[in-house]
Amino acid sequence: MFLETLLLLITIIVGYYWYIYKKAHYYFESKGVKYLRGVPFFGNLMNNLLRRTHLWEDYDVVYKAFPNERYVGFTDGVCPGIFIRDPEIIKHVTVKEFDHFVNNKDLFPEGEESILKNSLVMLKDEKWRKMKAALSPAFTASKMREMVPLMIEISHNIVEYLKEHLTEDIDLDDLMSRYSNDVIASAAFGLQINSLKERDNIFFKAGKDVFNFSLFQSIRMIFSDHFPSLSKKLGFTVIPKSTSEFFRTLIASTVDYRIKNKVERRDMIQLLIQLSTEWTETELAAQLFVFFVAGFETTGNTLINCIHELALNPHIQDILYEELKAFKETKGNLVYENIGELKYLDCVLNETMRKWSAAIFVDRICTKPYVLPPPREGGKPCQLKPGEVIYNAVNSIHMDPKYYEEPEKFIPERFLDENKHKIKPFTFMPFGVGPRYCIGSRFALMEMKILLFRLMLNFKVLKCAKTLDPIKMSPVGFNMNIWGGSWVKFQARKA
Repeated sequence: MFLETLLLLITIIVGYYWYIYKKAHYYFESKGVKYLRGVPFFGNLMNNLLRRTHLWEDYDVVYKAFPNERYVGFTDGVCPGIFIRDPEIIKHVTVKEFDHFVNNKDLFPEGEESILKNSLVMLKDEKWRKMKAALSPAFTASKMREMVPLMIEISHNIVEYLKEHLTEDIDLDDLMSRYSNDVIASAAFGLQINSLKERDNIFFKAGKDVFNFSLFQSIRMIFSDHFPSLSKKLGFTVIPKSTSEFFRTLIASTVDYRIKNKVERRDMIQLLIQLSTEWTETELAAQLFVFFVAGFETTGNTLINCIHELALNPHIQDILYEELKAFKETKGNLVYENIGELKYLDCVLNETMRKWSAAIFVDRICTKPYVLPPPREGGKPCQLKPGEVIYNAVNSIHMDPKYYEEPEKFIPERFLDENKHKIKPFTFMPFGVGPRYCIGSRFALMEMKILLFRLMLNFKVLKCAKTLDPIKMSPVGFNMNIWGGSWVKFQARKA
């Protein structure tokens, strides 16, 4: 009896996925959209989900399969969507007709009370608009100016640590995550932490737990996406409950302490205290959580890839050093008002974000009926209904030789003022695009520039035996992490 029941269950599951698999194909065929056949259950993401390739590489296979199409079909697991390759269409759906595509795709099953689900990234419609307006004062020029001394102090900790470890191979993944952790702890939470000395502080460990994506977590995430009701009953969550509770408790206790003791500090916690009558505690906690997540991993990851590229390209490192040295000799200290004068540093960071953008793609949910132009000459327009998904290509466009000559090469000069006219609009989108553009982009850029300024003036970055050349992405996780980690040596510059 058990065997018959098991066989029946297996048959039902296989039949269900075969039906969904064929339904996805019919979805594209009915719209006249070309597509690559995926694999039942996995869709077009099988290699990434089996940890063979990075997520971006699976998207890029579909992007490159149809070079003459303006958009193509893409299947995420069992969910079909339209993958947009054409910058002109991206401009329309993210800016000109944004009111048809206001919301991001849900990452969580319906009913899951995840802390991230209440964040600015996942909020929808009018609630998103109100929260964005409420948070914008945290990223004004005056607020950024106040953050500079905090970032300089934390970058000083990094420099002093490296001076004591000049003969060692340095794990950039660990070092940069500690820097970004301490910056976010100070700027958002008002906490003074030195993660290089307090190596197991709970703030740093909580950040690591969020991004320690095991194979089991990946499977659980897919299961939650496919079977939301069952996942809810089983208590599956995408973000570990312990992590969500840590941040809720931390924020609640900090807010309570400041109110009772009349403590004020010009950081994000203080802004949220001012908003506490308009939003729930969970909603406010979510904003700090997503700010922490973006700062901890995304900013840290960009720094890692930038420093790794400088180790592989010493001639670029030399040009950057000469700019920073001349700036130091003529301008003296770095302050908010003069940080924008470092033009080549801008170019180096932009080129890093072109090659190794954390965005990968920008998804949107259709909220009002919309008609895409034909995918090719002679094709038919594509009708989109509310609830259908589009994916706007980011990394694949960044790495398309149609838009960037020799895209696999690290060439910061692409972004010099005299060359910027060659960059076609909507082909460089590391922070997203349109009204949903990353609200913290200015903060992130400033954080990265300050550390690179201090590092390059004090050290040469050199390859070591563990330095991966050329760079290859790890198949684990969503960020652009280097396979096996990023390792370099730092050599002190002569005074």
